[in-house]
Amino acid sequence: MGRVQGKVAIVTGAAKGIGAASAKALAREGAKVVCSDLDEAGGEAVAAEIQRLGGEAIFMRHDVVDEGQWEQVTKLAEDRFGGLNILVNNAGIAPEGGPIEDKTLEQWRHTIAVDLDSVFLGCKHGIRTIKKTTAKGGSGSIINISSILGLVGSANASDYNAAKGGVRLLSKAAALECAEAGYRIRVNSVHPGYIDTPMVRGVVDRGMSGMPVSGNEMIQFLTMLHPIGRLGVADEIANTVLFLASDESSFITGAELVVDGGYTTR
Repeated sequence: MGRVQGKVAIVTGAAKGIGAASAKALAREGAKVVCSDLDEAGGEAVAAEIQRLGGEAIFMRHDVVDEGQWEQVTKLAEDRFGGLNILVNNAGIAPEGGPIEDKTLEQWRHTIAVDLDSVFLGCKHGIRTIKKTTAKGGSGSIINISSILGLVGSANASDYNAAKGGVRLLSKAAALECAEAGYRIRVNSVHPGYIDTPMVRGVVDRGMSGMPVSGNEMIQFLTMLHPIGRLGVADEIANTVLFLASDESSFITGAELVVDGGYTTR
């Protein structure tokens, strides 16, 4: 216990799935957590559950593509908890699939905005705030949630591939900048396989592009893509986030941690 004791974290997309599990894991290990999301009811519920279990957490409604709101959420962390040590850029969308020739520029730009621009804004304002906190001592960590589709291509997912691949290299650039500037801030990306979360269930419910199957057949198909023989669960990604947030990973920066049940080994 206490692996991130005394640290302050912001977790975006904290209302459900990987974000909720990460916020709870960080709080359980001693961090004070700002939970942010557009889903006010869900985000408030996660913060309330953390408080009920004896942790410290607050919720802020946060549109991650709005730079002004990034300034507000980092200031909230400073005002309420005294600074910022950990940022988990988790918020994102899984857009409807389709071939490049049929995708509109508006659809492309929306995916890039939510899944990549938001991570840029998080890194920008996260670094600015964390470096002030760590100047007084300690270290900081930025954890950017990418995807297996930030490592390998997939037909009918050009916008998502581009965004999540961008998160991977953005993380490396940010890691180098922080190291070369002498900031005590590490930056890494996490690449989950298919995790049994509301977002993946939503993809299953609407059907994957080009596949005339649904429901249990879709889950079975996705399961077959993972050599380990099952989908992941949110807590398995949260445990990776916790490791990267803690001082246990003090020599890891600019890396991509792949948590995919063997999906990308083939």
